[in-house]
Amino acid sequence: MSLILCIETGTDVCSVGIARDGELLSLRESDQGRDHARNVALFVDELLRETGVMPDELDAVAVGKGPGSYTGLRIGVSFAKGLCYGQQIPLVAVGSLDALTEVAREDYEAGILDVEAWSDAVLMPMVDARRMEVYTQAFTAEGKPLTEVSAEVITAESFAQLRAEKQVIIFGNGAAKCCEMLSDVTYIDVTPSARGLARLAQERLSAGLTEDIAYFEPFYLKDFVVIPSKKKLL
Repeated sequence: MSLILCIETGTDVCSVGIARDGELLSLRESDQGRDHARNVALFVDELLRETGVMPDELDAVAVGKGPGSYTGLRIGVSFAKGLCYGQQIPLVAVGSLDALTEVAREDYEAGILDVEAWSDAVLMPMVDARRMEVYTQAFTAEGKPLTEVSAEVITAESFAQLRAEKQVIIFGNGAAKCCEMLSDVTYIDVTPSARGLARLAQERLSAGLTEDIAYFEPFYLKDFVVIPSKKKLL
């Protein structure tokens, strides 16, 4: 039996959950801005109290590794690493697009989403990368990756061959802005959540696929760019 604390902070959503053997026990999340540094610790404390789990009972901490917001990823990964150091437990990293796809699949299986021909569709989670750019990856309806993770500037020609061959379903916090450009795709309302980490983290932990806590870094995909302020300093 494994108890895993799951943390996803790579977007505007700060989401924390506790799972036992891949099944979510409890969840806390907020999409109210980017106060992740405060919320992640608060949510962890609330979840431990609610479930009666002591920190030393955790078997691992799982974190969404990205791609996503540079600051959000740093906060989640730093907290996860600190907890792993303190409790001497493994760190498990799960791709944020894999986890987002898992959320969509769970919602469909639970009857929350009503999508025709789901089993033959291509799932494309999209995390906002600002302007008309998204981080994305194509998956089968079973959650198997069809492409590598990429940063894509969305135009009317994006994924043209894939769209011609399959129903493409897009979701995530970067998807809505793409609907006008990609008028032939299906948009569903699915947002990033720590619940998407639960099963995938358990699989990785059971397979011994853990991270080196000292050297692990988030998967940013793109370099962080500092934009100089346009304000004049007196």
